[in-house]
Amino acid sequence: MNCNVGDTERMARILVGMFIVGVGIAQPTWWGALGVIPVMTGLFAWCPAYLPFGISTRK
Repeated sequence: MNCNVGDTERMARILVGMFIVGVGIAQPTWWGALGVIPVMTGLFAWCPAYLPFGISTRK
């Protein structure tokens, strides 16, 4: 599993994901569960959606 997410994008994913999780907790909706996806891809610096397209934002 090679890292394919750059540092700036990692931070953005983590922050946006945490915001979505917070909204999901504040207003009991399923959005909180979806917010876990960008948080996890940001923490692991690996996005499975990039694989089929050969995209990498890592320098």
